[in-house]
Amino acid sequence: MIKKMLAAVLLTLSSAAAIAVPFGSQSVLVVEDDTGKVLLEKNAGAIMPIASLTKLMTAMVILDAKQDMNELIEIERSDVDMLKHSTSRVPVGASIPRGDVLQLALMSSDNRAAASLGRTYPGGVPAFKAAVRRKIAALGMTNTVIEEPTGLSPNNRSTAADLVKMANAASRYQEITDRTTDAKNIININGRGVEYHNTNRLVGAKGWDVGLSKTGYTQEAGRCLIMSIKAAGKNATMVLLNAGASSARVLDALNIRRYISGEEASNGRVARSSPIRVASRAASRTPRFSASAPAIIKASSGRVVKVKSGPRAKLTVVPTKKKVVVERKRRH
Repeated sequence: MIKKMLAAVLLTLSSAAAIAVPFGSQSVLVVEDDTGKVLLEKNAGAIMPIASLTKLMTAMVILDAKQDMNELIEIERSDVDMLKHSTSRVPVGASIPRGDVLQLALMSSDNRAAASLGRTYPGGVPAFKAAVRRKIAALGMTNTVIEEPTGLSPNNRSTAADLVKMANAASRYQEITDRTTDAKNIININGRGVEYHNTNRLVGAKGWDVGLSKTGYTQEAGRCLIMSIKAAGKNATMVLLNAGASSARVLDALNIRRYISGEEASNGRVARSSPIRVASRAASRTPRFSASAPAIIKASSGRVVKVKSGPRAKLTVVPTKKKVVVERKRRH
């Protein structure tokens, strides 16, 4: 009887800890860079599509080949996305230095740019794919398959645990960290300067010290993010996979930074988010969302974020001068 009671208590405590930091992403892994300590983990071994997170692998393989970054690459019709029919601001026929093409692929996640990098790899696409397989093996990414350079294929799949390995490797390339942490850049396209922006709006945002960044999205993969940050003197890498919306992905990143900094996580909870395992933080430190009283988020961003919460309600983050208030409104 005593053993059964003790087991019940432990189960209750475990369940409480599990919901201490509710995240919208289906898979989460946060690792402290200096020690390798896992800070947060949720379904880190689940194999999922990774969308444009693929482009970090593409960049590493291209840079390993020591190709001339000043060589002009002509964007061809074969670089156009015929699978998802995604849009691109890089016109067919444009001739762009390989270094700028790499910038477009990493910073603004342009699929034509990434496709052209794979096509112009020494030996062509077959040689590119072989190089990717070798890189995956060298990094010990045992649950990863990457079939093409853009991430458009749902067959490009990995786990959060494997992607932390990829992120750590990518962080050792100055060309990658510089390009992924540019908030915006002007690229010469057919003699005209065109401004491109980072797909991660947290890059360059007040209060964020980002060392590496890459977003991803397809219908199969949901909203994904790899980001290395510095907070409270700690360097950490986060991987978020299959968030239901961009706002959920941003809120998850905010909660991770708060957790690393020792602050309370936001309870602007995304609907149907499953529990996350917390390495060492007591569940009692995280407030619960109350429909009767708006929760306070000490957010540095002044952007408005809308998050669905149930079939008939929504959460709206309303910016104010000193704080952001999460209010629950009923739909009519």
